[in-house]
Amino acid sequence: QAQLRESGGGLVQAGDSLRLSCAGSGDTFGRNAFGWFRQAPGQERSFVAAIASAGGVRYGDSVEGRFTIARDNGKKMVYLQMNSLTPEDTAIYYCGRLNNYYRNLVMYWGQGTQVTVSS
Repeated sequence: QAQLRESGGGLVQAGDSLRLSCAGSGDTFGRNAFGWFRQAPGQERSFVAAIASAGGVRYGDSVEGRFTIARDNGKKMVYLQMNSLTPEDTAIYYCGRLNNYYRNLVMYWGQGTQVTVSS
């Protein structure tokens, strides 16, 4: 099975930008849909963004207009560009392969990367 590994998290100031990367693998990468999810302390894991095999995208309400998901099938990478970050964006961010794109059904996850936004 393909593996996913997130990177790019860190500590930033409110208003700053950050780009997360998700490195995939496997021969079927280009035919798979992927999503970004996040989990803040004491909260359930929530949907952030998704990208389909053909490049269609959708976003959670809280990040619409601020975050952008993209993919590079040649590099087997999925990206999450995060702009205008606020402390409410602080969470562990996970990349997952979507088995059902519209239901956000995740087949497997990466290990996650911590994003902390200070005031």
